[in-house]
Amino acid sequence: MLARTVDWVKAVEDVSIDIYSGECLGLVGESGSGKTTLGRSILGLENTRSGSISYEGTEIRGRGYHGMRHIRKDLQMIFQDPFSSLNPRLTVQEILTEGLSEHGLLEGNAHEVAAYWLEEVGLPPDAINRYPHEFSGGQRQRICVARAVAMRPKFVVCDEAVSALDVTIQAQVIDLLMDLREKFGLSYLFISHDLSVVKRICDRTVVMRHGQVEEAGPTQDLIENPQTEYTKKLISAVPIPGDPSKRARNYT
Repeated sequence: MLARTVDWVKAVEDVSIDIYSGECLGLVGESGSGKTTLGRSILGLENTRSGSISYEGTEIRGRGYHGMRHIRKDLQMIFQDPFSSLNPRLTVQEILTEGLSEHGLLEGNAHEVAAYWLEEVGLPPDAINRYPHEFSGGQRQRICVARAVAMRPKFVVCDEAVSALDVTIQAQVIDLLMDLREKFGLSYLFISHDLSVVKRICDRTVVMRHGQVEEAGPTQDLIENPQTEYTKKLISAVPIPGDPSKRARNYT
């Protein structure tokens, strides 16, 4: 149960969710529904006024930076904008090994470690000494994925991780996330406004509206049999591939 207040606006109120080991939980809703605030709150990146956040049975809300340090490596985030979330002054090798060094997790040669993770996300070895501005948006997001997964986390918040990419690149990055999830046993909170994307990767989905849970359930069931008018409208807003003038489904 979480509540975050900024002046008189409650961004998230009375939200209760569980995320299971190895699961991908979708979190959908329109802009301003509280999705990103919830994701950032779980990782301690937002100061919440009340509520409880537990990780593996341990309360972690309100611990602050130093209190979270010993579990920080387990909880990672892939941000929405691959153009602003990478330090332009660092090479790819430095980006991929900076967090490992800070947490005492860098084992072996930094160059070899970075090269391994580049291969894992489908980037060539010669990318290792290049800077972020030398890559396309899709390549930058692969670097962001590598940076997060290199920490060997158990849980990753994907905050609109593919929304800034074109459709073809979106599909490639989603496939990458699915492969990494299977290989490393990751759990995801996948935040998105696009149900067509969520359908591909998420086991269960939570629909948020005005900072509260509108509806939740297995993703396929939720899409095929939505229970609320708001969810029906979200589904109806998904375009049919090849015909942008049509909608995925009309509800009356």
